[in-house]
Amino acid sequence: MGSDRPDEFETISRLLTPLAEHPAARGLLDDVAVLEPPPGKTLILTHDTLVEGVHFLATDPADTVAAKLLRVNLSDLAAKGAEPFGYLMSCAWSTASGWDWREAFACGLLDDQRKYGLALLGGDTVSTPGPLTLGATLIGWGQPNRTPSRAGARAGDVVLVSGAIGDGGLGLKVVQGRIGALSEVDAAWLADRYRRPQPRLGLAALVGREATASADVSDGLVADLGNIARASQLGAVLELDKIPLSDAGGRWLGKQADQAAGLVELATAGDDYEILFTVPPDRVTRIQEEARELGHPVRAIGRMRDGDGVEVTLASQVQTLARTGWRHR
Repeated sequence: MGSDRPDEFETISRLLTPLAEHPAARGLLDDVAVLEPPPGKTLILTHDTLVEGVHFLATDPADTVAAKLLRVNLSDLAAKGAEPFGYLMSCAWSTASGWDWREAFACGLLDDQRKYGLALLGGDTVSTPGPLTLGATLIGWGQPNRTPSRAGARAGDVVLVSGAIGDGGLGLKVVQGRIGALSEVDAAWLADRYRRPQPRLGLAALVGREATASADVSDGLVADLGNIARASQLGAVLELDKIPLSDAGGRWLGKQADQAAGLVELATAGDDYEILFTVPPDRVTRIQEEARELGHPVRAIGRMRDGDGVEVTLASQVQTLARTGWRHR
C-alpha cells in the first residue's frame, strides 16, 4: 500500500467521478443520486461491508478487494433474481491506504463495472485510524412478485446449489499459507476464487422464476441452508456426498485422510457465493436442463422436511458437526 495521504476531494474527483457515468449520479456533485425504476420493474437493494483483517487480508491486491466488494453484493442480487444496475459506496480509508492503493482499487471497480454493467451512483469517503473499511449498497431491478425470499420453501422441496462448494474456504487457507499438498495451479486458482467470487447472475432470471426460497452461500452451505429452513419454519436434509466440488477442491479432498471431515470442512467454510435455492420436485429436471444450457449447472443436494434444523448425512449416516459455518460477532 502507498504511504502518502491523498486529499479526500482529490480521491473523489480523480478516481471516483470517472466511475459515475450514469446521469443518476449527478457527477458526484450532489448529496443524492436520483433514479426511477424502469416501468414494470421492482427495486432490489442489498448491502455488504468488508473490513480489512476480517473479510480480506492487508496483503490482498487492491483490485481484488474492489472486485470482492462488488461481487459479494452481486451474488445477493443474483439469488433474488435481480438484474444489477448501480451502487453506492462508502470508503473509510486507513492510514495505509495511500494514493497507489486507491488508484488500483478504482481500477478494479472500473473493470467490474464494465463486466457487470454497473455505475457508481454516490456514497461517502472518510479517514479512519482503524482498519480499512469498505461498504457497498447495490441496486438492481427485479420482476414484480418474482423475488424469492428465504421464507418460501415447502416440505418436500428439493434443495439445489450452483457451481462448486468449498473453494472460497480453501482459497482463504491458501492466501493465509495454511494449506499444503496442492499444485501451484490449484493453489492459484483457489486463491482467486476467494479473492474474486463469481456471482451467478446468469441464473438470476431462472431463480427468480422458479425458486420457492433462495439465498447465496456466504456463511457456509450448512449455515445458509439453515437460514432458509429457519425462515421457512422447516427442517432440511443435506447430503454431503452430493455437494458439487471443483476439480481443485476434489483433488484437495482426495488427499485428506478423513474424507467425511474434509467434506464437512468444505460445506461449512463459507465465501463460496453460489446460489442455494429450493424448488418443487416436479420442476427439478427442467430447471437443471435450463441451468446447464445457461452454462451454470446446478446440483440437487437435499430436501426440505417438516421439523427444524439441518440434518447432514454422508452415505445415509447422520454426521455430527461442531460448527455450521461463519459466525458474525
